[in-house]
Amino acid sequence: MIFNELQQFRQTLYASLGNARDALFDLMDAVLVSACIVSFVRLSQSPVFRRQWSSTYEALRDSRLPRSKVLKLLVQQIPTQQQPLLAGDASRWNRPAARRLKDRTLSGRTGHAPIAGQNYSTLAWIAEDRGSWALPLRHERITSFETPASKAAFQLKQL
Repeated sequence: MIFNELQQFRQTLYASLGNARDALFDLMDAVLVSACIVSFVRLSQSPVFRRQWSSTYEALRDSRLPRSKVLKLLVQQIPTQQQPLLAGDASRWNRPAARRLKDRTLSGRTGHAPIAGQNYSTLAWIAEDRGSWALPLRHERITSFETPASKAAFQLKQL
């Protein structure tokens, strides 16, 4: 039964992808099964990515992910028998060498020099009361005009 549900989920997701769906779907599978993602070239070397390495770039260039359809499909996976547990997280990606990266912000710990980078907010459904499995529903950059709390509130409204 679980296998049939997973297969139906994958078929529905695949049907919503549009252009370059085969390469994009292989790329998503490669991301899911890769222990460590170092580069697109490494993703293209995954056994589940059945195309040439340049297809990783082409899949992203030629496709437009229908975010609202994908979000709706993800939300449909959340059981409705009980109150869902949603968790928000703000994470930092330090990018001190990326001088031309738009909208970098400075951040640092007390007593340390500030480091340039970007912040990201993730909103996830926590599936189990024990364990570490979660379904990320939204993952977006926090701009310099937002706070982690305001971004999380915005993401929650989108659900």
